[in-house]
Amino acid sequence: MEDRGFDLEGRLDVLVEDDQKRSLAPVDRIAERGYFAAPSGGELPVLDSEEALVFASNNYLGLTADQRVQDAARQAGATVGTGAGASRLLTGDTLVHRDLERLLAETKGTDRALAFSSGYAANVGTITALEPDVIFSDERNHASIVDGCRLSDAETVVYDHCDAASLRAELAERAGRASSTDESWLIVTDTVFPTNGTVAPLGSICEAAEEFGAWVMVDEAHATGLYADGGGVVQAEGLEDRIHIQLGTLSQALASQGGYIAGSDALVELVANEARPFAHSTGLTPMAAAAASEALHLARHGDAREQLWENVAHLRDGLESMGFEVLGDSQLLPVLVGDRKDTLDLAAGVRDRNVIVPALRPPVVPDDRCRLRVSPTAAHDRDDIVACLEAFQAAGTEVGLL
Repeated sequence: MEDRGFDLEGRLDVLVEDDQKRSLAPVDRIAERGYFAAPSGGELPVLDSEEALVFASNNYLGLTADQRVQDAARQAGATVGTGAGASRLLTGDTLVHRDLERLLAETKGTDRALAFSSGYAANVGTITALEPDVIFSDERNHASIVDGCRLSDAETVVYDHCDAASLRAELAERAGRASSTDESWLIVTDTVFPTNGTVAPLGSICEAAEEFGAWVMVDEAHATGLYADGGGVVQAEGLEDRIHIQLGTLSQALASQGGYIAGSDALVELVANEARPFAHSTGLTPMAAAAASEALHLARHGDAREQLWENVAHLRDGLESMGFEVLGDSQLLPVLVGDRKDTLDLAAGVRDRNVIVPALRPPVVPDDRCRLRVSPTAAHDRDDIVACLEAFQAAGTEVGLL
């Protein structure tokens, strides 16, 4: 009989040949350091004996291990329950969810907010619920935005990365078509881009949008909690009144799980009813909602943000003084290497010195632009930063990059 199945082993072999295969390697805890297990497939993992420093996490404010965040999750589990039990449109909506959304809306300067079970679901669900005719998307937007554009059936126009002039040219070209007068237009961009640490020029994007009557949606996944009053780049630049949809995650700086959108009352009502990933998914767990609420409170009123940015400045200065090229202008520090083999060797050399930093290579970045992405957190102390820099110095010299 002819086999009409799937060549899984062959596809895995191709990933291995292209240096693109990655493996699950469990860690004992989510924090600035931990014990890692070697990849074990389906077998029970065994933790390594040496503790490693983690500079590969999006736990930017280091709040996953904060006792106050953990206590908030425990309390919600004990009083509300460990799971929502149903879609929030049925019986899965709780006061814990509403408290989180109230705090998010207050932080983001909007009428309301709506929490999703993941940031991915928030992007896909919101874009498809809006049903735009045309989407203008930054060429390096996150995969969840790309998939949202595809699933929406909108015509998607891709503009050059962080280039407001390119966006304006695409808007002008589209406006010149006779059929464009009845179209709905949506501009979508990340605010902080995770592969290169760049920050979108939101002010210029808003100017272009306003000139042509388009709406603007921004994904603050890598910015929420890190800027003014615990907000994102939108708050840092005072653009709340010029951006129609603010989106982000609860799973990075807010030390929890899930995603959110923030905007007008009408936006939230429509998305809650029309976004399939929201309406047809069990609601965010009350424990996750409570943890995110407490983490957002700490982001707004604690000193973690200040500590993070001090660590970022120290690491960037140290890496650049060695001769490494560090990209971007955010808390993410991509160290550009270029050659794929050198990049993998550098990552391995740093790992041999008990510092975990991920290597970014195709298809995430171009083959000649491979890099390591260093992600400090507020929980790293000065000794941790020094250890990271020493690992880069030794590994870089060993590989021949310094």
